[in-house]
Amino acid sequence: MSNPRCFAVVPAAGSGRRMGAGLPKQYLTLAGRTVIEHTLVRIATHPRIANTVVAVSPGDRWWPEVAARLPDVPLEVAEGGVERCHSVLNALDRLAASAREEDWVLVHDAARPCLRAADIERLVTTLMEHPVGGLLGLPVSDTVKRADPRDEILETVNREGLWRALTPQMFRFGPLREALRTALLADRLVTDEAAAMELAGHWPRMVEGQADNIKITRPGDLALAELYLQLQARE
Repeated sequence: MSNPRCFAVVPAAGSGRRMGAGLPKQYLTLAGRTVIEHTLVRIATHPRIANTVVAVSPGDRWWPEVAARLPDVPLEVAEGGVERCHSVLNALDRLAASAREEDWVLVHDAARPCLRAADIERLVTTLMEHPVGGLLGLPVSDTVKRADPRDEILETVNREGLWRALTPQMFRFGPLREALRTALLADRLVTDEAAAMELAGHWPRMVEGQADNIKITRPGDLALAELYLQLQARE
């Protein structure tokens, strides 16, 4: 297998209901730019990435303005779907004209604007020769509880071997596309790419990332992300 390339996919069709902000979280302002601008600049301009496909909702009225502010960032656009897995598959279909089966695809959340270049490099370097691929993550350090629908504790979960899944998640173009197609045909709405690969019988590898690679989900996350961006800029 000779010189596989790396592509990136950024699903950005989510509505961000938990933010309660009146617009999708990827378009909220963070340190003078939208969240998604920070994200795209960090992943799409990384020297390892040959091209990036962003999946946005049909009729997204915020995206054209953002795209106009990123004229030097190599981007293509695919139609976003109802769920993340639909968006990623649409983006992979868009890549089909240029990506080979053995090329790598790094799928990264639009709402993770603090991704470090060093984490991209570590992920690619670690997985380039891996037979399956894998994802950034963090070993679970907190005590974990399982609760019932009334939020009453059922048990304390053994955290040994547990990881928090982050992004990017890096898999070969052909197997990932097939795994997502198969999952959707089986009505399995997988919440990340690793889950699709697991369903297909693969064993992805965890690669430890940085704790500041947070996902903007709730209002307080914006202030934390701005702090992390400031700290990163000083390093």
